[in-house]
Amino acid sequence: MIYGVDVFTFHDVLEICKKPNKAKLNKAAKEQILKSQKNVQKIVESDRCVYGINTGFGPLCDTKISADETAQLQYNLIISHAVGVGKPINKEFSKIMIIAKVHALSKGFSGVSLEVIERLILMLEKDIIPVVPEQGSVGASGDLAPLAHLVLPLLGLGQVWEGDEIFETMDVLEKHGLEPLVLGPKEGLGLINGTQFILAHAIKGLEKFEYLLNLADMTAAMSIEAYRGSESPFKKELHDIRPFEGSKKVAARMVKFLKGSENMKAHEECERVQDPYSMRCVPQVHGASRNAFEHLKLMAETELNSVTDNPIVLSAEESISGGNFHGQLMALPLDYATLAAAELGNISDRRSYLLLEGKYGLPRLLTESSGLNSGFMIPQYTSAALVTENKTLCFPASADSIPTSLGQEDHVSMGSISGRKFNQVLGNLVNILSVELMFAAQGLEFRRPSQCSKIIEENYAVIRSKVKKLEDDRLIGKDMLAIAELINERKFNVEV
Repeated sequence: MIYGVDVFTFHDVLEICKKPNKAKLNKAAKEQILKSQKNVQKIVESDRCVYGINTGFGPLCDTKISADETAQLQYNLIISHAVGVGKPINKEFSKIMIIAKVHALSKGFSGVSLEVIERLILMLEKDIIPVVPEQGSVGASGDLAPLAHLVLPLLGLGQVWEGDEIFETMDVLEKHGLEPLVLGPKEGLGLINGTQFILAHAIKGLEKFEYLLNLADMTAAMSIEAYRGSESPFKKELHDIRPFEGSKKVAARMVKFLKGSENMKAHEECERVQDPYSMRCVPQVHGASRNAFEHLKLMAETELNSVTDNPIVLSAEESISGGNFHGQLMALPLDYATLAAAELGNISDRRSYLLLEGKYGLPRLLTESSGLNSGFMIPQYTSAALVTENKTLCFPASADSIPTSLGQEDHVSMGSISGRKFNQVLGNLVNILSVELMFAAQGLEFRRPSQCSKIIEENYAVIRSKVKKLEDDRLIGKDMLAIAELINERKFNVEV
């Protein structure tokens, strides 16, 4: 994969995180970078006034800066903008930010030198990863504070991850025989203007969301097996006459998950007319969430292959001061995806509740000795609490805007908050699905000797490898955490 030349997918970025040498700069990319750097130098040598190259920033855009002061201008920009607060983001998020920043800068419209870009790539390859606080970006002019922290190590400042530990940057640079860099004209601005913090949260969220969408389908199928629900709502003919792509895909998957199930055959002669919505409407609800996933994927991959700093340098004669740094294009789909992820948890909790009611051959609270034992009463409380927490996280951050920069930046996206909330909801969803999986596996115990479909039996065995059937009350909180760990380690077969 070639930075600045190839079209990257979000899967490509995740692969580069694991194997940094998978991406490189080729001759064409280097020529693009060098040409852009020369264009900036020509602007500095001319008498033209161009924002961020020979002027101050934000409301100081009308203040001219001399050629002799340009290096100090860029240094001051980085240190003054590194004001993030809160816990450091996960190290992998910082890696994604570097990859996305290098890819954007290498397109040759930002005026950042080859030396700076190669240093970022070297840091990635040597696993010298900047420590970036999670709070402080309003999502326009890009992710200024997080990106300032990301590039502080270029100047020998800030802190970096090396392995799983955090060190002062200069200590690590000295260890590797590296000197801090001196930034040239436009470089500081090119480095901290952009949406790479928002984008990193979108990419990492997409990775988890993709798996959880598939897991939610499998989990629903296991619950339907335990409930002995009907498979007729998943027939192709039904979804062909309301042909949303997401619901068509989910319906087809549900048919495959339930194929060959003896529990489905047992349901054929029962007197139930129809199942509750959380069983019957899995294609429509999970499908809507899949549609949101596809929308976010399209938007994130467009952003990934875009130039998002300011100004854009087209030539020595033409630069454009625009708004490509504005995060609204990512904030809206991230808020949409957050709602979509939360709904997977909402409907999962409803299925969990149905399994506890004591209907259709299942004992109340999924235990044969309730009263003395509480059975699975309380895990559903945890699920309900997480579902409600997710609902509160669904308020769209993009609905808000607070003017900054003395009114120069009078509308901002808050997309960084959208991205953080999206990942919080996904984290809660893991635990919500772990509760449903625990209940579904217990429910299947009361359907024996009937066998489930082959793939559901396989996933049931995965659960039972860590969590045994509940006979009497025990510390089932440990069981929930064990299943959540199985989810995070992707031990379940969710592909059909």
